[in-house]
Amino acid sequence: MGSGKTTIGKKLAKSLRCDFVDLDDYIEKKERLTIQTLFENFGEATFRKIEQTCLNELLSLDSVGVVSLGGGTICYENNLEKIKKSGTLIYLELPAVTLMQRLEKSMNKRPLLKNLKGEELLTFINNKLSERQNFYNKAHITISGLNLTAQMLQQKIIDQKK
Repeated sequence: MGSGKTTIGKKLAKSLRCDFVDLDDYIEKKERLTIQTLFENFGEATFRKIEQTCLNELLSLDSVGVVSLGGGTICYENNLEKIKKSGTLIYLELPAVTLMQRLEKSMNKRPLLKNLKGEELLTFINNKLSERQNFYNKAHITISGLNLTAQMLQQKIIDQKK
């Protein structure tokens, strides 16, 4: 949620010469609805089931190299285990204040955030980070998302694979 997963993911895929897929974009194309519409019309529980189905489809493909996940994807059912078995799970870590500054620019596209401002938004982000931290801590690689380049991330992945 605002950590730069899509931006860094695209650059990483390019530097690794492999395909890139953003899970949210994949869901929107498949369902022919925006993530926001899915949340508003069907709720988070239904969205997470759709997300899991789409994730399973992507993980079954041999051609996908880098997949950008939603911030809550790894917290649903057994997604974390499947993802870790399929490849290298990377957590782009950022402080809550930095996430808030980034997210304020795209609030209308984010169903969980659209009615939050200022301290409410910061509290929400801190709560989500706390809820999800145990999952995030299980990533193969944790790296600061501040001033991160695709080359830095690529080197970190190579070092981790040794």
